Amino acid sequence: MKKFSHVSNFTGYMKIVYKLVTSFESNQKILDIPAGNGLLAEKLSEQGHHVVCADINDEKKEYVYADLEKKLPFPNNEFDTVICLEGLEHVINPDALIAELCRICKKGGRVIISLPNIQNMYSRLQFLCTGTFYQFSLYPRLNPKGEIIDRGHVSSLSYVQLKYLFAENNAKLIKVTGSKYKKKILLPFLLPFILIGALWVRSKKFRKRWYDSMISNYPKELFNKNLLFSRSLIMVFELDETGDAS
Repeated sequence: MKKFSHVSNFTGYMKIVYKLVTSFESNQKILDIPAGNGLLAEKLSEQGHHVVCADINDEKKEYVYADLEKKLPFPNNEFDTVICLEGLEHVINPDALIAELCRICKKGGRVIISLPNIQNMYSRLQFLCTGTFYQFSLYPRLNPKGEIIDRGHVSSLSYVQLKYLFAENNAKLIKVTGSKYKKKILLPFLLPFILIGALWVRSKKFRKRWYDSMISNYPKELFNKNLLFSRSLIMVFELDETGDAS
């Protein structure tokens, strides 16, 4: 049994991230971590970008060895774009990994992440009925002996958490998208809950929980169609050049 696994094909979220990255400037220095099968890195390299692949697996000999649970082996402000696809949910301390991703990204550069979307309506329905999120196991792999293993999906991160953790590291959210809408057939059943939620976030009691500068934005943000329906959530954060991502 392999200690680490990754997808073997060029996935939908990879296609979306490829389009995002190639819409930015040319000749970027890019980090792909965890690089998995290297397919995304190969396609970006074909477009003239210098792509560094890092992973804990031994898929290819040129990969830089990197453990997402530890300090990453790169200097500060090294990359124009840092890509971390389906990685944050596999670590126990995602806040530490987010800090590392932002540390090695240049000011004005971007960190692009994808991860299971625990806020899509199907995941919310599963949580309501079972207390567990879609794509998250009730019993992820334990590591009592301190071995280096893939724990599986252990950290369920919401849109609100991610936005906050990146802001703590001077990175502001500039784009939210997603891939593969999940269980669209359930939309007629879920629509009443979406409408109730839309009214709920506009209530005075709910709005009091946000700072004044955020009140006007949150209802719209929380009902982004990708947030509501996509299987994988894709977010692009930009490192603020002034050191203030508020």
